[in-house]
Amino acid sequence: METFVPHYRRIEQALRVRIAEMLPGAQLPSDAELCEEFGVSRMTARQAMQRLADEGLVERVPGRGSYVAEPPEHRRADRLMSFSREMERQGRVPSSRVLAREIRPATAAAAARLGLSEGDPIVVLVRLRLADGRPMAVESAILHRRVAAVVTSADLEDGSLHEALAAAGHILRRGMATITAEAATREDARLLEIRPGDPLLVERRVIVDAEGSALEATESRYPADRYALDVSFDVEHTARTRARAGRFEPVPGAADVTEQRWP
Repeated sequence: METFVPHYRRIEQALRVRIAEMLPGAQLPSDAELCEEFGVSRMTARQAMQRLADEGLVERVPGRGSYVAEPPEHRRADRLMSFSREMERQGRVPSSRVLAREIRPATAAAAARLGLSEGDPIVVLVRLRLADGRPMAVESAILHRRVAAVVTSADLEDGSLHEALAAAGHILRRGMATITAEAATREDARLLEIRPGDPLLVERRVIVDAEGSALEATESRYPADRYALDVSFDVEHTARTRARAGRFEPVPGAADVTEQRWP
């Protein structure tokens, strides 16, 4: 059965393709022009463009229009952009070397991450991610069995996994990530061309689809001198500070982060 793709997502995906071929500062279609092109309401067109603006791909200038944004130096920690798209935005050529791609029975830990039963088939994908031919990350992913056909047949050397999933109607919606610092293992060092014990930035995440079901759990291991994440945050005030200001209302704190062990 064909998966329904909301109109704003169709527009968003079409604009992503255009943006990839445009220079920063180039003007994008107005909301009215998108309405005419795609046959949607102004609210739908605005929603699609705003999602791209929230991701940092588009700059919205009130009274003037929408423009292709300057590529950020680093990815924002609260946004997941595919590795391929991220490297392209930095003006670099992404590629991958597939180290493993197979269907295996899920371990208890892997099954728990994807909402399956132990022993259910899952897809295991391990890739070395490169930018301009230089190793940038070792990425190990486990994926739900329902995307097995897509993952096993897609070009994942030069193509994007997330774009292949989206093209097949599997829309990734949100996720939760844990970021830690670890020392490179001997295998990390061999693949990333660094020394054993060198510092790594390790991101472990679980991503769910539009229905809220876990589709992918991934561990990405980056050399600390080659990758960084930008973080935006609110400042939490102490009770004493609030009392001095005459405000006693609770102040929302940062979200709790629990370290997770990768299976």
